[in-house]
Amino acid sequence: MIIDANAPGSINSAAQTLLGGELIGMPTETVYGLAADALNDQATLKIFTLKGRPVTHPLIAHVADIEGVEHFACDVPGFAKHLMNALWPGPLTLILHKVQGVAAACTANASTIALRCPSHPVAQALLKRCNSLGIWGLAAPSANRFGRVSPTSAEHVLEEFGETLMILDGGSCEVGIESTIVDCTRGAPVVLRPGILTLDQISIAAGEKAVSAADFEQSNQPSELSTPKSSGTLASHYAPFARLRLLSRDEITLNLQSLKDPDLRLGVWSLSLHQARQANPTNTNIVFKDMPCTALECAKALFAQLRAFDALGMSEIWVEKPPQTPEWAGITDRLQRAAHTGAEHR
Repeated sequence: MIIDANAPGSINSAAQTLLGGELIGMPTETVYGLAADALNDQATLKIFTLKGRPVTHPLIAHVADIEGVEHFACDVPGFAKHLMNALWPGPLTLILHKVQGVAAACTANASTIALRCPSHPVAQALLKRCNSLGIWGLAAPSANRFGRVSPTSAEHVLEEFGETLMILDGGSCEVGIESTIVDCTRGAPVVLRPGILTLDQISIAAGEKAVSAADFEQSNQPSELSTPKSSGTLASHYAPFARLRLLSRDEITLNLQSLKDPDLRLGVWSLSLHQARQANPTNTNIVFKDMPCTALECAKALFAQLRAFDALGMSEIWVEKPPQTPEWAGITDRLQRAAHTGAEHR
């Protein structure tokens, strides 16, 4: 059931539900999360069951502030502290060495833990109320079935899990794609998953150069990067039910001009909408939607648009490749994973 997060008693009711070992849906500035007490392994395991997520895939734990890190992490390097001070609360997750013996289910029994401090006011109010009850952090992966499109509204969460789950409605998510994930356990900031924050922004905040996971692997001995160590780093993820194809502007035009199946239910999301429309202007089975021209607006709209195409019963979704500039890296990452072929959930 959806409840207004701003209604009197809503935050306390949600916190009490979490204290009782149950799950709730909660808003963050990135996407909606499916939350449980991160230090309650039995509660956290319910997340894996409800999402259909393998228990070997670690979750992100959300804390109210920097002080909350001490309940979960130890041996925090200086550059990680700089990142916290500069970019928390915000869409940044840090992988840190874990305090021994805590959050086993949340971390899939790993020696590291992924931590984030969200900036959404509802998430902040909930986390602070939870702190007052002795809950020091919330495990909260995206509130969707494993591998599917992430939710950016309370209604999306309701579509995924139905009326039995309490869902705090905090409005549409401002960022719209998941947080940037930075591994802080390798002696340097290594970006495992791009988000709305760029490598340059991470480097400036950390006080030293941040590198991508691919660049780190090239310059170091083989590592454990191939093993899922954090959320959203699998080759296939964020997928709509329709087949998604990531195409250049010219590829969309040529494919529309030569479309052989007039009955194909097709959604087209393009930065070059006029050119796409002109390529096949009469086919009523094609739904054209305008892709926002800035990375910030596109990120906010991305998952909602993919869900909207699915709701219209599209068989395929063609998305124009975003610009290859740093601010678009997180969007490109999500689209590439959504378009990945051979996915188990297809």
